[in-house]
Amino acid sequence: MSTTTAPTTIGPKIYESWRATSLGAVTEAIEQRLILDLMGDLAGVYVLDVGCGDGALVCAAASRGAEATGVDPDPAMLAAARTRADKDGITAAFLEGRIERLPFPDAAFDVVVSITVLCFVPDASVAVREMARVLRPGGRLVLGELGRWSLWALVRRLRGWLGSATWKAAHFRTGTELRALAKQTGLSVTAIRGAVFYPPVGILARVLAPLDSSLGRVTTIGAAFIALSAVPVADRARR
Repeated sequence: MSTTTAPTTIGPKIYESWRATSLGAVTEAIEQRLILDLMGDLAGVYVLDVGCGDGALVCAAASRGAEATGVDPDPAMLAAARTRADKDGITAAFLEGRIERLPFPDAAFDVVVSITVLCFVPDASVAVREMARVLRPGGRLVLGELGRWSLWALVRRLRGWLGSATWKAAHFRTGTELRALAKQTGLSVTAIRGAVFYPPVGILARVLAPLDSSLGRVTTIGAAFIALSAVPVADRARR
């Protein structure tokens, strides 16, 4: 069985439409804030976003002083990412590539981040090992994935059962499963948090969003989004 992912069929227009909704805007802001917090101080840091989509996180990292690079298998997404960077006056690099075979040498980046990509990869262990390969000593891996036990996951499973190819292929994970993925790749987890505890309803998202950060620090149960940061075990031992 092949472990190579196909380019996304979601497309940049879907991303744009999602952000234009009240639910999408609130949700994306919460997720990006959490990921950037786990990434830490980015001034002068070499950052790689694996599965960068239309470049939103790459541009956010670059605006905080990072030397940011995005990689994605979909040429349409990369074109949208370059357009976004040009529009925002951001200097960043965007390359075509797959998570299983990243087009970079070993130890090339200080921070490697991947958001809602592993859920569509046939062999997540291979993908995490490849991201760890391009991580420098003292570096940090940040993963953001779709939580298994949430109303969002239930809705997405139903869509998969009803014929959505995207959600039929998706694999939702618990915080425990994400932690195990990092551990078996030789990484030590430094933080794990939940986010998006509200149901997929715009008005409820606006009302409940202020509580999200506090909930996410104490549990991942019920979270639609789970984020993890990890470092190589040898680096953790030296601290």
